[in-house]
Amino acid sequence: MITDFQEHKTLRDSYDVCIIGAGPAGITLGLRLAAAGWSVLLAEGGGHDYAPRSQELYACTSSGLQLYAEQTRLRYLGGTSNHWAGRCRPFTPSDFSIAPPGDLPGWPIAYAEIARYLPAAMDIVDLPAGADFHAINTGLDGDEFEPDRFLLSTPTRFAQKYATALEQTPGLDVFINCNCVDLEFDPASGRLAAVLLSDYAGNRQRQVARQFILAAGAIENARQLLNSTSLAAAGVISKDGLVGRCFMEHLNIDMGTFILKSGLDPDPREYYTTDAFIEHFKIGKGNVRAALLADVQTYGRTAEVKYFLETLACDMGVASKVAFVASFSCPGDGIISTMIEQFPSLHSRISLLDEKDALGVAKVNVNWVLDEQDRHTIKCIGTELATQWAKQNLGFVKLNDFVYDTSVPLRLSPHAHHMGTTRMAADARHGVVDRDCKVFGTDNLYAAGSSIFATGGASNPTMPLLQFAVRLAEHLDARMSAQRSAAA
Repeated sequence: MITDFQEHKTLRDSYDVCIIGAGPAGITLGLRLAAAGWSVLLAEGGGHDYAPRSQELYACTSSGLQLYAEQTRLRYLGGTSNHWAGRCRPFTPSDFSIAPPGDLPGWPIAYAEIARYLPAAMDIVDLPAGADFHAINTGLDGDEFEPDRFLLSTPTRFAQKYATALEQTPGLDVFINCNCVDLEFDPASGRLAAVLLSDYAGNRQRQVARQFILAAGAIENARQLLNSTSLAAAGVISKDGLVGRCFMEHLNIDMGTFILKSGLDPDPREYYTTDAFIEHFKIGKGNVRAALLADVQTYGRTAEVKYFLETLACDMGVASKVAFVASFSCPGDGIISTMIEQFPSLHSRISLLDEKDALGVAKVNVNWVLDEQDRHTIKCIGTELATQWAKQNLGFVKLNDFVYDTSVPLRLSPHAHHMGTTRMAADARHGVVDRDCKVFGTDNLYAAGSSIFATGGASNPTMPLLQFAVRLAEHLDARMSAQRSAAA
């Protein structure tokens, strides 16, 4: 049943599981655990629809690259799936076998740990069973790029698709306008004892449960942990620790422009870095998309296009190719965009401010920064793509100077794929949650969603985060069943 906490605070005395956040991960966990017979509270801070009073709680400052966090996340039932584009690609074995450069390790689990949950994740977002993640174009002749492979969901809007299930699943209580404002940790037992919930008028209620899951997104999961004075007092969380660190985004780099050779297929081309390429140059993964802006007719070339062609030839030192450029019967101009992996870095982090929001929770600062290795990744991918296009006579590429010259300030924009702030690791020296997504130093507090990502790969996070959500639901079901049997 879906209940408005602002109007009715009819929660049970205790639940088996309390989930904070009703986006894709939270809804998936809530429905699966309730279907397994457990009593579940799914607490969503927003309402049924977008509302400024909820969205404004996402406001944060930025001391690094501009993230536009408040504009790119959505804080109401269904979360950011409400404007998700539907692109799906799972992780691959190399995401788990190739460690990032530097002192931080990669995933503490093998690819097989989540591979078996792919069919369930595909079903959740309405992808046909057994469907192949297919390429939309051919690759390049070299060993550096292969065609990108993905599927498109409808896209699934979780609040709409699962509306009936959220209303009618026995054992599942969904409360909207129900904000978590504190986590109460009991150091004697090593367990989270309760969460403190609030409506928008500041009316608060303490809620007890056996297990707790934070599923509110990478920024909010870290914020909830850092905001808890009891977790800090017990030494579970430290402002100088790993909670909030290793914030990652996919890098949307304006690589440059291109002129496609006349007669070639004008449809967008999408490439993905090969494992051999990333291992050889020790770089991150990347998707590169080359798409035409418009056809340019031979009889209607504008002065701007003529200037572009002239400048392109001179800047690239390809005077000998001018005749080829002039021979285009119907060229097109386009742009090259990317979705590039960012490596985990301790310097890229979420931290709390002294200022409080309208509900009394500390506000957030995001220091989103890139390391030299990220610039190296961008340079290698951009220059190699331009080289391959020239070698294979596809056309001409003009890279922006900041791609190949790392001394020039980078121009980029975020993809709204927030990851890594409660990263999974083998131990607390390198992460926040263990291989089962349980927060180190606690016995019953878990994190879900892309905040647990140890590395981000170069594909949309929705598919793998759903695989991890299904995995976590299975783990908690087995664990609580074993505890119940032991107590019998």
